[in-house]
Parts: sequence; structure tokens; C-alpha cells
Amino acid sequence: LFLLIFVICYCSILVLTILFASFFVLIFHYVLVSFITCSFYFGIVRAGISCVCNALLIQKKNYEVPRFDREEPGSAASYGNAGHFSPYASVPLNRPDILTDVPAMLMSSTGPLALKWNYVPKMIPWFFKLVKNCTSKKMMHTAKYMHQILDLALPAYDELFDEIDLDGLVKKNGIMYVWTKKNIASRELEIKIRNQLGVEQQLVTPKEISDLEPNLKKFYHGGVFYPNARHTINPRKVLLKLFDLFLRKGGKFKKTNGENIVFNGDTPVIKTINDNIIFDKVIVACGAFSKKLTDNLNENIHLDTERGYHVHFKNCEHLISRPVVFANRGFGMTPMEQGLRVVGTVEFGGLDNPLSKSRIKNLIDNAKYMLDGLPEHEDEWLGFRPTLPDFLPIIGCSKNHKNVYYSFGHHHLGWTLGAISGKIVSKMISGEKTNLDLEPYSSVRFS
Repeated sequence: LFLLIFVICYCSILVLTILFASFFVLIFHYVLVSFITCSFYFGIVRAGISCVCNALLIQKKNYEVPRFDREEPGSAASYGNAGHFSPYASVPLNRPDILTDVPAMLMSSTGPLALKWNYVPKMIPWFFKLVKNCTSKKMMHTAKYMHQILDLALPAYDELFDEIDLDGLVKKNGIMYVWTKKNIASRELEIKIRNQLGVEQQLVTPKEISDLEPNLKKFYHGGVFYPNARHTINPRKVLLKLFDLFLRKGGKFKKTNGENIVFNGDTPVIKTINDNIIFDKVIVACGAFSKKLTDNLNENIHLDTERGYHVHFKNCEHLISRPVVFANRGFGMTPMEQGLRVVGTVEFGGLDNPLSKSRIKNLIDNAKYMLDGLPEHEDEWLGFRPTLPDFLPIIGCSKNHKNVYYSFGHHHLGWTLGAISGKIVSKMISGEKTNLDLEPYSSVRFS
């Protein structure tokens, strides 16, 4: 009996010792892992493609990254864009010839430019900044530094796409631009600049255009084909696959609006409707909505909004095999799962004006000018492009707060530049060198 009691007590003590030892090992492991992975706690405001890419690439550095948005991921501009991956698009709109073309564009019902007249007083300061940037020197400066990041845009996406099943959502059929002889000098300038930068492009004759896209009407006189460009047949699905990867890697998403960033000493605090959440660092990637936050951070960044539209022609995606852009009228068509998406035009009208039916009609008329047999359109949509007067994005640290980072202002190229912008910001945060000249993207240029 004594021996039995001794064995029971001995075994109990042994089991308890093992349990306590295991408990302390787990606690130590948890603390150690927490120290490693949460030594920085990042808040990212917004849930578009730039934000998702920033979050994923910062996760790769073993940082915890909660994200905030008032909308579900895959809505807004990341849903409704043209779906182009455009590594060739280095020629900016701040060209010397653009100012002489503006009056004619505004007068034309089929032209690429429109204006909400009630917005004119608000956009005058931005327009004067644009005029100052419409010189040959400024144009070439923008082209050079857009090319610097565009040249890395597709490899940066491939790094993320290797971790998800794209399931045929991204096509490598190239993108084609076509034009008439009208404003041919503008087309020649674009071709010349891209040649100087080393962009791969192939001029195409009317016969070659017809061979590539036989269903197009024969209205064109020439064009250019970009063989390295890609497109997605569903931008929303691609974004959601990346967002799901972010969640599977431990990311957190909070559906609430990041209304303001304030500071507790040097520590940033994101103010939402219900909470004040403290972070080590914050990334502002709010697209066209970024200006409210940067104004509150005492940065006078001249961000304004280009309003873009789309419609779909259901069951017509088979009519073309790649995106086709009509350069003279500033719009394009992309074959997508939802149908033939017709997208484009530029309208200055801010964030609050309603959708313009005249812009929808413009897209419909232009599409029917290019293709026969289109049915009634569906799915009218309006989105917002964040645009700066020098047509360079802002990527990098805030001028006033070294623990606030920016990634916005990508104008028409937000979809193309999402991954490379995230890669640059993640390297900045972790102190890695990028071998890139990043000064041209700094917000300091608006000081």
C-alpha cells in the first residue's frame, strides 16, 4: 500500500511538473513570437488594390497589419477600373500640347474630357498647378520616374500572384491603342518618348489592326501594340483572392471609416466612429479620399479627382480578344467576365456630384462607333481616380510625421502600380534599400 501511494504521488508530481514546464514554454514562445511579429503594429486606411498589396508586402516583413475601410474589399475603383496592367503608360498628361486641346475636348460630345461646372471654383488652384507642370522639362521628369516604377510593376505582381490561384483571371494578350490621323502629332510625341525610355512597343498598320481584332470597324489609320501588357477579366476577383491571402496569413480587417489620424505624443492614433486605435505606424492608401487625412496632417498636397465611368455590354466579351483603347477619344474596351466593359473619359467634378448621364452616353456612342451589333448597355458605374498636377504618385513618408506613410495619387494607374508601390513602402518601413531614386514621389515636393 505504501509503495502504491508512493508511485501515485511520484507520477502526479511528474505529470504536474511536465504540465507546468509545457505551460511556461508556451508562454515564453508566445511572448517571443509576439515580440518578433508585433514589434511594429501598422494600421492601413482603405481596402483597394494599393492597400491590399501594401498589407501583403508588409506582412512579409512579419509585421501585424490591421486594415480599415468603410466599404467591402473589391468595391470602388478596384472593382470598376479597366483591368489593365499597363507597364508602358509612362507618358503623362501634363504635356505642353494638352492645354491647347482642352477647349476642343470640352466642346466635343464624344471627347475624353468633361467638367461639372459647379466644381470649377474648387478645381481652379489644381488647374493652375497643372498648367505650371505642362512644360517639356516637367513632362520628361514625370515620364522618367513613372517609367522607373512601371518597369518593375509586373514583377512585383508576379511575386504576389505566385501565392494565389489566379484561375485564368489574368490574360497576357497585350493591349492595343488605335487612332485616326486627327491629333497625330500627340501620338508621335508619345511614341518618341516611349522609345527614349526603352518601352517595348510595336506600331501596327490598319491591316495588322484588322488581323488582331477583325470585329473592329475600319475607322482607324494606325495604332500601337504593347505585347508585355496584361489585363484581368475580373478585377474584383483578383483583389478578393489577394485579400483572402492577407486574411489567411493572419491579417485583420475592420469595416469602419478611418476618419482622422491624431497623435498621442509621437504615436499615431486612427480615429474611427467607435474607437481610437493606437499604432506604431500608419499607411494612408485612400486613393481619391486621401486628401482629408493629409490636410489634417498639415500637408497641402494638391490632390484632386478624375471621375471615370464604365458600362457593360453583356455577352459581348468575345468581340475583342484584348483591351483596345481609342486614343483620340480617351476611352477603351476590355473583354471581361461581366461582358464587354467600356471604360474611360475624364470628368472633373469632385467626390460629391452625382453620376453624369452624358458621360454614360459618351461611352455608349463611342463603343458603337467601334463595334457593330452591341445590345443595350448595363451596369452604369462611376469611380474616382486620385490625381496630382504633376501626374506622379506620392509614395513614402509624410513630411511632418516619420511614422506615417503615403501610397496614393496613382491617377489612371492605380491598378498597375498597386504591387510595386506596396513593395517600395514595405522596404522603406523595414529600412531596406531599393536602389531607386524615391525623392520625386515624396510629398515634400508640395511644400
